[in-house]
Amino acid sequence: MRKYLFNPGVLGSIAGAIGVAKATKQGPRDWRLGLLWASWAIGVALALGAVNQREDAIRQDELERELKKAAKRK
Repeated sequence: MRKYLFNPGVLGSIAGAIGVAKATKQGPRDWRLGLLWASWAIGVALALGAVNQREDAIRQDELERELKKAAKRK
């Protein structure tokens, strides 16, 4: 959970909710408001997906490194 909370991309995308909330409070309520919230949610989802993908790549690299060490021992 910490990997998501302390990631700058995730923090930045979540902080974008401040601007979206201000636009919701001050602006007109029409179809553009829904698109604004949808684009914010997509941005957060992409940031979370990037963190997850990065962690998977790190695990894969570690696995490959261990397999190479094991192959050298034999």
